[in-house]
Amino acid sequence: MTYDFNTIGALLGLVVAIILIIKKVQPAYSLILGALIGGLIGGGGLLTTVNTMVSGAQSMMSSVLRIMTSGILAGALIKTGSAEKIAETIVNKLGEKRAIAAISIATMIICAVGVFIDISVITVAPIALAIGKKAGLSKSGVLLAMIGGGKAGNILSPNPNTIAASEAFDVSLTSLMMENAIPAVCALIVTIILANILSKKKNDAIANTDVESQADKKLPGFAAAISGPLVVIILLALRPLFDISVDPLIALPVGGLVSILATGSIKHTREYMEFGLSKVIGVSVLLIGTGTIAGTIKASALQYDVINLLEAMNMPAFVLAPLSGILMAGATASTTAGSTIASQTFASTLTAAGVPALSAAAMIHAGATVVDSLPHGSFFHATGGSVNMEIKERAKLIPYEACVGLTSTIVAVILYLI
Repeated sequence: MTYDFNTIGALLGLVVAIILIIKKVQPAYSLILGALIGGLIGGGGLLTTVNTMVSGAQSMMSSVLRIMTSGILAGALIKTGSAEKIAETIVNKLGEKRAIAAISIATMIICAVGVFIDISVITVAPIALAIGKKAGLSKSGVLLAMIGGGKAGNILSPNPNTIAASEAFDVSLTSLMMENAIPAVCALIVTIILANILSKKKNDAIANTDVESQADKKLPGFAAAISGPLVVIILLALRPLFDISVDPLIALPVGGLVSILATGSIKHTREYMEFGLSKVIGVSVLLIGTGTIAGTIKASALQYDVINLLEAMNMPAFVLAPLSGILMAGATASTTAGSTIASQTFASTLTAAGVPALSAAAMIHAGATVVDSLPHGSFFHATGGSVNMEIKERAKLIPYEACVGLTSTIVAVILYLI
């Protein structure tokens, strides 16, 4: 058992990063500074600390590269109107009577095919508000339906959080996506139940000013809209089905290009690629900062002390997986940062304890969706803003969101135990 930093230093560095994030300091810089302070207080010395931070950041480069190329798919789905068309079709097919289920499923699918969860909610919001207004649903119920559906889709998606977890545990992205299929469905069911209850809330009606006109929007046909995501799914499925490995680095941008071609938007290719890059550059930079603090924590005694604590409490080692995902995501208010730090820090510890890499990654990934939407993160404000909701009202949804994330986490743990 060797380590470069003590547990107190690692924890203090994480606390500093959390405080800075809460104070609205840029998250990547907050994490980098937290890593530096943690290493110095942890007794590693300046040279060792910097080298560890650099090493941690370097370990994120393969994830960052895949995430940057995924921007082509995200940009194509959003700018061609494909994401909106998919959502609109689902909502229209299920109808007004099943509005909550339609909104949840639509957001889940949009997120699952490669659109980031906050963008998924923003994309579906105009359609959801319009149908919610007609059906007499509360704003809280509609927003929870979108958020819960997004959380379910997020653990099924080729999004940054999934890529980072699969990289840390060296497992197939497709396998990790499929591993959380049942937890995602269970989270979706709980979302629909809770959102239906909230949708009857009084004094929370959707105002006329909340609803945008959709009449002048020209969207592609459904077949063209779904073509890109289908190509991605087929390419990623070649490995488990036929042992033909197509890396996400190839599959995701190919899906984006197919979407652009199918919707007749080839002349806008450069524009859509630039838009997609603008959407992933922030999370790419965040992951570099995340890598620095993950490297410091990984090189500390924290993981050993946590294992010893679990043993003293007579708790099995696998509990570390969901618990670390929950705590790290809550600390950073980010699914991506939380799942990345937890995976980078505890991957070797969990596999050494006999927990299969795929199961450990799935439990961490699901755990990272429990309290990832706290007010010191951007997701809280982006989703509230998508439906013109006040901060006080938005905060009231956090316990419901936690129930959705906790559902997928519990189911992931049960599946591991079975």
